[in-house]
Parts: sequence; structure tokens; C-alpha cells
Amino acid sequence: MAIGIFYGTDSGNSETISNKISGKLGGAKVFDVAKASKADFDGFSSVVLVAPTAGAGDLQSDWEEFLGTLDNADFANKTIALVGLGDQDTYSETFAEGIFHIYEKAKAGKVVGFTSTDGYNFEASRSVEGGKFVGLVLDEDNQDDLTDSRIDAWISEVKGQLS
Repeated sequence: MAIGIFYGTDSGNSETISNKISGKLGGAKVFDVAKASKADFDGFSSVVLVAPTAGAGDLQSDWEEFLGTLDNADFANKTIALVGLGDQDTYSETFAEGIFHIYEKAKAGKVVGFTSTDGYNFEASRSVEGGKFVGLVLDEDNQDDLTDSRIDAWISEVKGQLS
């Protein structure tokens, strides 16, 4: 079955990242959560959920609305990979916490793709569990030069787990 990639965005960064990931996964279908439906989400057994962090640790507004249409049971039989965007300099105490809000529901399913916090400089994040981020975390504001290599390393880890 194909992989669904769902993103929310205000600046366009999450859309760009989603399209890069889609290409590397072999053409996964990409959805903007502002236009997606629960039926779109239900049509995939494997999903990649891409969310920026709004302000000081909040979920982006389109994601907040879309996530409200889903409950934990909607994740139960899915393999889920999370991608979070954040700004570790300006929001060091709440870095990339947007995906934490999604993870709270997604962990009812099989979450894959936890990544190391090495190479980041932040004070705190609820998106860290067991010493690792609950997904791939990218900082397009301060470390955009590392984005492609981080995506490549993450894809090589999760590709076989998503189907």
C-alpha cells in the first residue's frame, strides 16, 4: 500500500520537506492537512506526519484542526513516522514541540523513526522521549544546511518500516 504524507504549514517549509521525503520514498502521496479529510488519512496504513512548531511549542493551526478530527483509534493499526520543524535558537526551551502534540495520539499506533538529539543545541523539548526525538527534527532557520543529510539518514532507517 502507498504511504501518505500529511503536512501543515504557514511558511511553506513543511510542504517543501514533505515533497522531498515523498521523492525519496518513491512517490508517497502528499496531503496538506488544511485540505485533507479523515477519509484521506484512513486510506493509508503507513503515514508520515510533518508539522512545524508554532510559537513557543504549539501545534500549527491547520494541524490542530485536522488532529481534532482524529482520535487515538485512527492511529491504532498504522505505522507512523513523524517529522517536526522548529527553531532551536529562538525557541530553545520548546524546540520542535509541534510533533509532541501529534505523538500523543500517534503513539496508539507503531511510531518509527526516533532520532538522536546530537548536533542540536536546545534547552528542552517535550518531543524528546528516552533521550531521542520522537521523529526526524529539522531546523530550517538555523541548520538548513543539514536538512538533506538528516532526511537521507532518516529515510534509510524508516523506509523499510513504512509500506
